[in-house]
Amino acid sequence: MRRREFIAGFCGSTAWSFAARAQQVKTYRVGLLASRAISEGEERRKAIQEVLAAHGFVEGRNIQFEARWGDPLSENVEALRTAKVDVIITFGYPAALAAKTLATDVPIVCSGAGDPVATGLAQSLARPGGNLTGVTELATELSAKRLEILKEAVPNLKTVAMLFNAADLGMTLRSRAAEAAAKVLKMNVQTLGVREPGDFEDAFAEMTRSRPDAILMVSDTLTMLNRKRVMEFAANTRLPAIYEFGFLVRDGGLMSYGPNLPETGRRVGDLVVRILLGTRPADLPLEQPTHFEFVVNLKTAKSIDLNIPPALLARADEIIE
Repeated sequence: MRRREFIAGFCGSTAWSFAARAQQVKTYRVGLLASRAISEGEERRKAIQEVLAAHGFVEGRNIQFEARWGDPLSENVEALRTAKVDVIITFGYPAALAAKTLATDVPIVCSGAGDPVATGLAQSLARPGGNLTGVTELATELSAKRLEILKEAVPNLKTVAMLFNAADLGMTLRSRAAEAAAKVLKMNVQTLGVREPGDFEDAFAEMTRSRPDAILMVSDTLTMLNRKRVMEFAANTRLPAIYEFGFLVRDGGLMSYGPNLPETGRRVGDLVVRILLGTRPADLPLEQPTHFEFVVNLKTAKSIDLNIPPALLARADEIIE
C-alpha cells in the first residue's frame, strides 16, 4: 500500500471512530412537571441545572430538558412518558401525584409537595419505596416558627388568617399543621381555603367582615400565582403577613421564614444525578431542608405602620430597605 493511501485510510478510519464514539454519547432526558410554568430563572430550577452541569450533565451536550406545564397534568405526564424521559422532576403536590399515579415506570424526584409520607406519596423518609424520592418539608416545625415570628412582630396578635389551596392535599395538611401550632400559641385561626383565582375575592371579603390581626399565606402554585393580590390586600388593609419563601418578600411581602430554595434545588439536583448514574429512587431517602432563611421587608413594614422589634430584625438573614 502506498504511503498516501495508508494515511488517507488511517485518517478516514480515525474520523469514523470519533464519529462513532460521538454517536454513542447518551443524551439523558429530564422531565419537568408542574401546574404552572417554572421559569429558567426560578431559584430551584437554576440550582438543579447547576448541580447537573457540575456533574457533567450539560444541557445541549448530553442532557435535554422536557418541560410540561399546566393542566391537564395527566396529558403532560403522558407526553413525558412518550418522550422517554429518564427521570421526572415535579414541582408541587398535584404534579407529584399525577406523575406517581401515571408514570409508575419512571423515576420521580419531587419538590414543594409538602410531606410526601403524610400525603401517601412515599412509604417513609428512610425508605420511600416505589419510584419516588425527593425533598420533604418540616411542616409542623416551620408553621410554628412562622407564627412565633408573627406574634413577636405583632405583640397583640390574637387571630391569624390562614390562606391556602384547599384543593391541594399537601397544602391542606400544611395548613392543619399551622392551625395546630396556633392553638399551642393561644391564637385563633381564620381558615380561608381557596380552590381557584375567583375564590380570593371571597377570602378578602371574609377578612374585611371579620378582620384578623395578621395573615399567613401557605405557598403553592395557586397562591403564588395570586401573590400580588394577597400583597395588595394586605397593604391596603394594613395587615401584617408572613410568607414561606424569601422571593415573596423580595416581591413586596412583609416577612418570610422557610427553606432556602437554591439549597432545595441543589438537593433535588443531587438526587437526579444519582438516579441518572443508576441508583433506584426507592433506595434514596427523602431529604429534609437544613438551611432556612428569615427575610424582612422594612419598606413594606413602614407602609403599614408596623415597627418591627430590633431583636427580631437582628435575627433576619436578609433585610430589604
